[in-house]
Amino acid sequence: MKITIISVGKLKEKYLKQGTQEYLKRLSSYADVSIVELADEKAPETMSEAEMDMVKRKEGERILGAIKPDTYVITLEIEGKMLTSEGLAAKMDELATYGKSKIAFVIGGSLGISDEVRKRSDFALSFSKLTFPHQLMRLVLLEQVYRGFRIVRGEPYHK
Repeated sequence: MKITIISVGKLKEKYLKQGTQEYLKRLSSYADVSIVELADEKAPETMSEAEMDMVKRKEGERILGAIKPDTYVITLEIEGKMLTSEGLAAKMDELATYGKSKIAFVIGGSLGISDEVRKRSDFALSFSKLTFPHQLMRLVLLEQVYRGFRIVRGEPYHK
């Protein structure tokens, strides 16, 4: 399985970089996992609705440019479907079983994702009704993907 994490923004904090590298190392025995970091759009602290839409649209164009046509796209969205760890594991296993061997998880920028990216999405996933920093979400996602592989293979994991 080929998994791509498409994420807007660069990791800045050392602990997030270290955690990300650790999970990429752990995942290497289960799947080919890569991260595509896209530049976030520079934006002032206060913006109008139109300016926010423009930022999301520009970031969305970068996201769509990083998605290959034969890829199953899972966007991370507050309004998406919430799954348990076992549910996410089952979803990934189902995709692999039915020939969807290329999966892209999309983490938008600080303003979320554009409508165009939502339209390209095959599945909207929510980790919580809470809002998380998109850099932290990358680490949480990698941990859950790793946990998913462990669950599917019947390997021990912390509950």
